Amino acid sequence: MIGLLIAIFLFNYFAFKKNKRLTGNQIVHIWTFTIALQSLFDVFIEFKYHGYWYFDREIDWAGVLPHLCLVPPVNMIFLNYFPHKSKVVKQISFIILFVITILTYEAVTLLPAPWGYFHYGWWKLWHAAMINPFLLLILLGFYKWICKLEKKACKLQ
Repeated sequence: MIGLLIAIFLFNYFAFKKNKRLTGNQIVHIWTFTIALQSLFDVFIEFKYHGYWYFDREIDWAGVLPHLCLVPPVNMIFLNYFPHKSKVVKQISFIILFVITILTYEAVTLLPAPWGYFHYGWWKLWHAAMINPFLLLILLGFYKWICKLEKKACKLQ
């Protein structure tokens, strides 16, 4: 639990303090989208198939914290630093580096309590390595869509 609370504080502090790109509207959209996508994914992988879990295999209040307060600021950090106007090679390199960072953090969360809080069933680190780039691309697509909607809304006013 200690590791989770430290991570929540640091990720949220960094995400909000260093934010130079995301508007308040985008932050709310990204936060909500992240919670919805993670919850949908976890309903199957965590609860139905027991691939991984937070703290205990059962649904508990402590498991709500990573869903609500941990992944959304990480997505904010990703979008804030993503090289949107750079060449594709730089963008792919950024995604690879970010995935490696996420995997490193996930490995740390597997430490015993009180530092770790994440546990594997059949899920392994290589599963995350395979799926995280796709999840980040989905996030990027959602962010671009939100930006287009904002521009359209501004034109209408």
